Amino acid sequence: MAEESEGDRFMAFRDENFSAGLARHDELVNLRGQAGEKNSMEGGSQDYSTLLQGEFLNRRPAEHSAAAGGARGPAGSESPESHSFLSYSVNLRDPGMMNGIRRDAFSTSPLCMRKIACLTSPRNPGRKISQTPFKVLDAPNLVDDFYLNLVDWSLTNQLAVALNKAVYLWSACTSRVDKLCELPDTEQVTSVAWMQRGSHLAIGTKGGNVQIWDVQQSSLVRTVGGHRMRVGALAWNGPLLASGSRDHSIVLRDVRKRDACSQLQGHRQEVCGLKWSFDEQQLASGGNDNQLLVWNKHSTSPVLRFSDHGAAVKAIAWSPHQSGLLASGAGTADRCIRFWNTQTNSMLQKVDTGSQVCNLCWSKTVNEIVSTHGYSLNQVVIWKFPSMRKVATLVGHTYRVLYLAMSPDGQTVVTGAGDETLRFWKVFPSAKNRTGPGSASGGTGAVCLAGSHQIR
Repeated sequence: MAEESEGDRFMAFRDENFSAGLARHDELVNLRGQAGEKNSMEGGSQDYSTLLQGEFLNRRPAEHSAAAGGARGPAGSESPESHSFLSYSVNLRDPGMMNGIRRDAFSTSPLCMRKIACLTSPRNPGRKISQTPFKVLDAPNLVDDFYLNLVDWSLTNQLAVALNKAVYLWSACTSRVDKLCELPDTEQVTSVAWMQRGSHLAIGTKGGNVQIWDVQQSSLVRTVGGHRMRVGALAWNGPLLASGSRDHSIVLRDVRKRDACSQLQGHRQEVCGLKWSFDEQQLASGGNDNQLLVWNKHSTSPVLRFSDHGAAVKAIAWSPHQSGLLASGAGTADRCIRFWNTQTNSMLQKVDTGSQVCNLCWSKTVNEIVSTHGYSLNQVVIWKFPSMRKVATLVGHTYRVLYLAMSPDGQTVVTGAGDETLRFWKVFPSAKNRTGPGSASGGTGAVCLAGSHQIR
């Protein structure tokens, strides 16, 4: 039996790849110093690239943990393989040797043992997002109009959908469908929005009115005016309701008081997007004048005005993970998603999506954002923020994906399009230790209005 060679205890061990390691030293240092996330490769392409590097560049495959997805850099990018360069060796035994003879000599595979181990090692599959919706509902007469907002999902797990002049409610718990109301033939529903705490639904109409319905009682509580043209956008902030109209104005009204309202003037064309920040102190509005405005809760003039978009701004979303982070998307002539810091009045970054941006919505559980698109791709895209790497691209709609809403548990989104379908996609992971009502997978109790939230 051949003697095993041992290294001198006072001399650093140099392997056969010492020259190559010396040449690559500076390269590896630079790679480790690079900041930010990089696009991850698909599993098959990653293995193929590893094999090519081994065959042509004489590089060793990554260790078992890296091949299995355990040693990853930010955003899932593979970390540079580590070498013991200019260091003492702990284990001098070559794992490819057996009794002084290379094991590869007995292998029928064209690949060496290290590369075979890389291919056969178990891989962490990570999060998988289904490319097909788990449920599809017919939505006849769902209007194909970029400037309207006709779908919203409540905390009590009911989906409100406006189909021309009628509003229907679909229960995610029981799959029951009920018609809430139907407007006269001369009218049309142009927007719907649930109150966050309670069972009240606001409905905007073509004639410029806003109806407030008690869904539990199936009764109309009040009809309020304030606009001269259709109301295409609605947003609740506790008892405060904001409505945006084609008459260029935004009306804020406290629904606890019949005559308490104020009018905000800032847009020069139709207001088609409204969203309150999570701290309930700022309102973002988008319009067909390509403007994104930010208002303070008690101001009557905008405190911020962003004019970088080149098309109508309908898609607006505040981040639940970072204060003051606002995302916006615009129409076909612009095609970009832009991110803003409202605390410093600056644009952080922009991404050209290649098609009309119809809606944006942040995940509640992970730092990702979903966008829906119209001409010409008609896609639903999940993005990783801040790298804006595409996590998944979902196709299925044949018309512009104009409507988007998220389930109370934050795992599912529903999309609506001019193809008159509603499609349900499970795209985000569940929140750990989440409690309380609002799960898409279980029953929920109705949340009644009480005290300061009573509508009179």
